[in-house]
Amino acid sequence: MSHLSASTRKASRKTYWILGAGLIFVIAMIGAALGHQSRNSSPSSAASRSLPAASPSNVPRREHRGPLGEADGVVPDGVTVFDDAIPAVANLDPDLLEALRRAATDAANDGIKFYVNSGWRSPAYQNQLLREAVAKYGSEKEAARWVATAATSFHVKGEAVDIGHPDAAVWLSKNGTEYGLCQIYRNEPWHYELRPEAVDHGCPRMYADPTEDPRMRN
Repeated sequence: MSHLSASTRKASRKTYWILGAGLIFVIAMIGAALGHQSRNSSPSSAASRSLPAASPSNVPRREHRGPLGEADGVVPDGVTVFDDAIPAVANLDPDLLEALRRAATDAANDGIKFYVNSGWRSPAYQNQLLREAVAKYGSEKEAARWVATAATSFHVKGEAVDIGHPDAAVWLSKNGTEYGLCQIYRNEPWHYELRPEAVDHGCPRMYADPTEDPRMRN
């Protein structure tokens, strides 16, 4: 009876040992599986699975990348109406540019040189100028007296030019009509646009500022 009990106890211990080892193995395998799943489910991995891959169609697009420069119509010092290499000049309306150059050639006989303070501008450049004007004058309403939106600006269309220095603007105010070049706004003696009919009929009455110009309301 005692011999059977010893054998039984020995068999039981062996069974328990096998069961225990098996249990430890199972627990280890479960732990390894959970660890692998946890690594695959990290926040960065989950985010990469939930977001579409970057492509030109879903990357946010900005209106302009990098600083503005000559390609946007920024004018370096000393540019004249004859500088074709400068986009602010080269992108002006051909008829406007031709009239400016005829006037500049004749003005040179009086010792006057036409500089371009601003000519054609990209929409991005125009928008920047408008933001700066709002900051300077304190409101969009006041800024509109000096700077148009990109949608209405005749600089963006290439149909307006700001002439410097003051002596050139004075010369144009006296002689510009002969070339169809007219000052449009009373508060901007440097801003000129082409009005071919002015050669025969004179320049139209000036607006006090751009807010009176019906073209600015389009």
